[in-house]
Amino acid sequence: MSCTIPKESLESFVRVIMPDIIAFFESEEGQREYEEWLKTEEGQKDINETE
Repeated sequence: MSCTIPKESLESFVRVIMPDIIAFFESEEGQREYEEWLKTEEGQKDINETE
């Protein structure tokens, strides 16, 4: 799959949203949702693929 969005635009977008993503996953709610996601089949599949 090819992306037609310029790399500079993607990098700029990531710089804007990354602090919010990090803050969410460091919060209690984010940790709880991540733990619930890990219990799903998709979560376990992704974990197994990265090991």
